Amino acid sequence: MSIPVVNFTDERLPNGLRLIIAEDHLAPVVAVNVWYGVGSKHEVPGKTGFAHLFEHVMFQGSRNVAKAEHIALVQAAGGTMNGTTWLDRTNYFETMPAHQLELALWLEADRMATLLDALSQENLDNQREVVKNEKRWSYDNRPYGSWNEKLQAHLFPPEHPYHHTTIGSMEDLDAASVEDVSEFFRTYYAPNNAVLSVVGDVDPAAVRTWAARYFGGIPANPSIPPVGDLTLPPILGEERRETVRDKVPLPRVYIGFRAPVFGDTRLDALDIAAQVLAGGKGSRLHRRLVRDERIAQDVVLFTLPFVGGASLAAGWATVRPGVDVARVEAAFHEELARIATEQVSEDELERARALIESDELGALSRVEERADRLSMYATLFDDPDLINRMLGRYLAVTPADIQAVASDVFRPDNRIVLTYLPDQPPADSAAMRGEGESEEVAA
Repeated sequence: MSIPVVNFTDERLPNGLRLIIAEDHLAPVVAVNVWYGVGSKHEVPGKTGFAHLFEHVMFQGSRNVAKAEHIALVQAAGGTMNGTTWLDRTNYFETMPAHQLELALWLEADRMATLLDALSQENLDNQREVVKNEKRWSYDNRPYGSWNEKLQAHLFPPEHPYHHTTIGSMEDLDAASVEDVSEFFRTYYAPNNAVLSVVGDVDPAAVRTWAARYFGGIPANPSIPPVGDLTLPPILGEERRETVRDKVPLPRVYIGFRAPVFGDTRLDALDIAAQVLAGGKGSRLHRRLVRDERIAQDVVLFTLPFVGGASLAAGWATVRPGVDVARVEAAFHEELARIATEQVSEDELERARALIESDELGALSRVEERADRLSMYATLFDDPDLINRMLGRYLAVTPADIQAVASDVFRPDNRIVLTYLPDQPPADSAAMRGEGESEEVAA
């Protein structure tokens, strides 16, 4: 097959800002994407959650933009925007009509340069409460919401920066002062710690002119602290188990493993293995647990790629009513063990490749996804051209590659098992006892 090529230019402004431009005149739209090399792994004990807090604070105004006006200006111009935080980075992005490109660049530059002019105690307190509500919504009060937090805590030791999630500690956020968060911003939100990718219906000369005009005067920070040694043993060395009683509708078993770091070709093979095992209704886990034995409501398996020390491979199965949880867990383990001992068939491999190829090509057809990937590969690997090589790497994975990485990763001594159980009996169980009846209570 012919893999499409993304043509782009890659240069730096004198202050260190990396500027990547990719022309695409198919539609009159443009994607602006800024990645900062700061995520929750850059936080220190006692000051967790700062990277994610800034994702919120960055929309609270700057010297020339009023509170929430960034969003209003983008939407009034017919665009969309957002920001996200992860362990290894924070990103901000707009997709705009092509003739509104200058506005998006000015908005991003203004908050990079002057955000602290608008950072007040009131804004900090307000966004602290927003983050607390997000934690309640996404972690504390959502069924199964704590799984990611628990898996990270088990897979990465307390001294490792991946041990805590991006949401951070609410106690740390409560203790944070305006000066604490200002120092975090001054340290990491610098042009030499950022990648600006502009993709779409653009004139590269105009992009360079506007980038120099709006970003060029922002001073670099020559003393961004390096991240320490994040290396880890490739396996945990033991199985770890935890049972969680929570307000969940059905039992669910989560399984997690330490996996190769993002960028390692073995992680590519593990992604293919995940497709063979759980990629759609024809996958091994779905066929066995959901369709044939009918013991699970759903099955999932995926990787979360990290660049420091290890990635996370994780999955789950939701147990059907009346089925023994141990039976579902055993079947899940058996299928992972089987892919580590038996080579996948050519038919399975072709199906998995087709699924990944469809996902990759679909993503690369969108200007906003191309911009995000160019920024990602530049930030994490100093190699934006990986955007043109990743699909080829996936398609080159062999059955032997899959078997090798599966045998290295899907091991009992590298496994976390979280079992979520309802803290109350199902409603239908109570109803079956009949009106006016009650459970026996031991004397």
